[in-house]
Amino acid sequence: MKKFQIPKIPPTTSKSIRMPNDLIDEVEEAIKGKDCTFTAFVVEAVRVALENLKEDGEQGESYK
Repeated sequence: MKKFQIPKIPPTTSKSIRMPNDLIDEVEEAIKGKDCTFTAFVVEAVRVALENLKEDGEQGESYK
């Protein structure tokens, strides 16, 4: 399983999502003082989640 690492800022495309306020607070606390944006943190979390699904064989045939 891939270890989560706080990422550097990658090139991105703007998307808008809704998140629970408590989760937003936790992410902001985790990146405080780091060279990382909220968006970069969330993108890396999604990448790790997708990789975990791929390793576990849970994403089905629709995602490759």
